Amino acid sequence: MNPALRTMMVLVAALALAGCRRKAEPAGADTAPPAPPAVETGVAVKIRPDVKDRLARYARMPLAADLTALGEADRKILAELRKAADVMGEITSIQRWAGNPGMRETLSKLDGDDARAALDLFLIMDGPWDRQNEHLPFVGDTPHPKGGTFYPDDLTKEEFEAWVAANPDDAEAFRGFFTTIRRREGKLQAVPYSEEYRDMLRPAAASLRAAAALTENAPLRKYLEGRATAFETNDYYQSDLDWLDLEGSLEVVLGPYETYDDLLMGYKATFEAFLCVDLPDVGARLAAYKSEVAYLESILPIPAEHRNPGRGAVVPIRVVDLVYATGKAGVMTIAFNLPNDERVRNAKGFKNVLMRNVMQAKYDAILVPIAERVLPPEMGMRVSFDAFLNFVLFHEIAHGLGPGKIRRDGRETDVRSELREFYSTIEEAKADVLSLFVQKALADKGVLPAAAIDRLLETYVAGIFRTARFGISEAHGQGVLVQVNFLLERGAIRVDQDGRFAPVPERFHDAVRDLASALLMLQALGDYDDTKAFLDKYGRNVPPGMPPLIESLGAGIPVDIDPIYPPIP
Repeated sequence: MNPALRTMMVLVAALALAGCRRKAEPAGADTAPPAPPAVETGVAVKIRPDVKDRLARYARMPLAADLTALGEADRKILAELRKAADVMGEITSIQRWAGNPGMRETLSKLDGDDARAALDLFLIMDGPWDRQNEHLPFVGDTPHPKGGTFYPDDLTKEEFEAWVAANPDDAEAFRGFFTTIRRREGKLQAVPYSEEYRDMLRPAAASLRAAAALTENAPLRKYLEGRATAFETNDYYQSDLDWLDLEGSLEVVLGPYETYDDLLMGYKATFEAFLCVDLPDVGARLAAYKSEVAYLESILPIPAEHRNPGRGAVVPIRVVDLVYATGKAGVMTIAFNLPNDERVRNAKGFKNVLMRNVMQAKYDAILVPIAERVLPPEMGMRVSFDAFLNFVLFHEIAHGLGPGKIRRDGRETDVRSELREFYSTIEEAKADVLSLFVQKALADKGVLPAAAIDRLLETYVAGIFRTARFGISEAHGQGVLVQVNFLLERGAIRVDQDGRFAPVPERFHDAVRDLASALLMLQALGDYDDTKAFLDKYGRNVPPGMPPLIESLGAGIPVDIDPIYPPIP
């Protein structure tokens, strides 16, 4: 391995953490895995000797949540929805590796400090592979399956594409979000999630219907009932539309969405759940920006024919406190922009949800101390939580901007299908860069106060190092590597004599515009080979100045948080 890359991926110092660690949580009722576990309980497993150091990169932190607005019915609804959320987590765990349930049970029965640390790290990673170190195993020797259990173990990209080329009627189902690919009687076949995970989705649907019966909130009832039906029919379109209309004290989303875990083809969605409580006063301050989405689309730095003015106009912005989540692994989400279905985005729009308590925990524990080490002393104190929140907000808004449905070789397709496993990296980089671009545009327009971006550049550069520590095998980390290499090349970021990184204001915004244009055009043209060449140039090599700084962050600064969710009385 490249020494610089090794330094980037492996933090050399441990953070001493107090408090107890979580134990494996039982799944909801009737959630037995659909397939036998690949690891038998009671079998000895090999645990890496540095597992406690790896675990120490994650700060075990309680999440404070404002639950004062919740009534008795809301609390009962959340308790019912937690059962469904646990099912989402169990399905996702199996999607990532069929051996996960058995490995978790094995680790839970082992004694000793290393075994307890291995179990806690396993729960964070949702598997025995370190997502911040190229998916290398910290328990056992099983190689990480690039396609999870979405595909047969022996399936290659070449065989997948050859099958689709020879069987064009299968293309939509094979490339769809919500199917697995199975080999039956020597032939490949697409199996709907509703069939593949039927025994697990049935109790989840029952919990959603039970929660719906408890609420007088009509939009929430409609979404929950529709999502329960979607679990049975594999058609998520209508319930995605209904989700955009949610209002009231609860913000919840359950289902298959992100494709980060499909490292083979980049098509298949894993299940996840977020149960949140709305913070209307905070959200109201940001809601004014949603009316600017059409304007932002109109000024994207690409030819007009590649812009996407036809997307739906509904862009709710909600700021929430997270109460419970499942389905995430390695990196704790601070915000999300959903749905991902381009049909929904074109028909109606998308929603941005920012989780204030998660953001605050990461800002306090990670971003502020990072800024003090990686920025020049005169800039280290210029990071601000408001700048961090705005960056995340416009990052999420940016996910809804730019090419979605495109034409390639005379056929209608979409960006995700064409860029495949590179899509997530390009999309995350685009959202970061467009966050900077649109904030400058809105400040120039007078919509965003100039003071709001006063500390944006310093906060952004510090954030580069926060995200880079996730490793370049992860979409967000590789997306950041693209940004820093490009901005260094253009002189928009400089490295001072002490090795610290700093933005160069007079060059910064022009370079951001150029990078935004490059990323958007990769999406607009949908050229897989050009995208690979771009990532080979900007997304593979770690700049020489980064590893020493990243290594220094290992001394006392966690990579991420491991949340303790608030109790629901």
